Amino acid sequence: MSLLNLHEYEIAAREKLPATAFDYYAGGAGDEITLMDNHHAYDQIKLKPRVMVDVSKRSLSAVVLGQQVSMPILVAPTAFQGMAHDEGELATARAAHAAGTVMIASTLSTFSIEEIVQAAAGSPVWFQLYTYKDRELTKALVNRAAAAGCSALVLTVDAPVQGKRERDIRNRFQLPPHLTMKNLLGAGFEKFPHAPDNSGLSAYINTLFDSSFTWKELDWLCSITRLPVLVKGIMCAEDAALALQHGASGIVVSNHGGRQLDTVPATIDVLPEIAAAVGEKAEVYVDGGIHRGTDVLKALALGAKAVLIGRPILWGLAIDGENGVKHVMDLLRDELDIAMALCGCTSIEAVNKNVVFSGRG
Repeated sequence: MSLLNLHEYEIAAREKLPATAFDYYAGGAGDEITLMDNHHAYDQIKLKPRVMVDVSKRSLSAVVLGQQVSMPILVAPTAFQGMAHDEGELATARAAHAAGTVMIASTLSTFSIEEIVQAAAGSPVWFQLYTYKDRELTKALVNRAAAAGCSALVLTVDAPVQGKRERDIRNRFQLPPHLTMKNLLGAGFEKFPHAPDNSGLSAYINTLFDSSFTWKELDWLCSITRLPVLVKGIMCAEDAALALQHGASGIVVSNHGGRQLDTVPATIDVLPEIAAAVGEKAEVYVDGGIHRGTDVLKALALGAKAVLIGRPILWGLAIDGENGVKHVMDLLRDELDIAMALCGCTSIEAVNKNVVFSGRG
């Protein structure tokens, strides 16, 4: 029997992947409280079913940053996809193309941004950017993304240092020898430093990432590119307002999948406040904890333009490469379609806060 939902994909991936790889993908910071809350918070939000509505014709299509997509479900940036499948980010890009949606490619991909854009075959690719202490390297990554055909930058701002990820410390996490961070080839930053008593990634981030990057530097980043810049890692209205003041074209409400600062709120719990503060000035996206189409509908109802899906993509990739990722996306699409119909919504534009019972948003 084929896998019926994203939970079953995670169970199957746990059985198939090496423990070190699975723990890297699945793990969170500290006691993993935020990691668990990201998902469980959705359970507390109740949908409002509506009846006697003509829902015989429905559309899930949406527009994100001016680009038409088949559904408001985008592929989040996740690093080191080559650990899940030999074709890694290339398989994911092909699946995103087949699903008619956006792939966000990580700085720390195991294939280059040029290869990923080519695999996407004309479908939109956004580039997730980490900022390095070497400002010229950061600028070069921005220019490469634009030259390759990426249509947006997604600046991750919640990792000036790495959170304490105890699974990775316990496993002494290192990138497998056959894999490199291909976007960093030639810069000397494509491998982890030696870290016998720690996670190699933690040593990499704490050594090379720019922990002094501030709102002033966001001005600089926006000044060197014509691409729209989304700021990922926003968890309060105050920072959302600052991001817009300094040139951001959009906000991604994110706690890094519970992998940075433990005991921060679930993203869905802070989404309404941030969406209200941003209003019509920019688009707001959210990630973290989404496992069902009903979760997607709740996020849209509470102010998200679209959602970003991370770990479930990796589980699909691990199980069946491109086809696995496509099936994960299809499952979410079908569940969202059913949930919309049962809530009396025939289009994404019809989804609003009235889809959930009061008390949220």
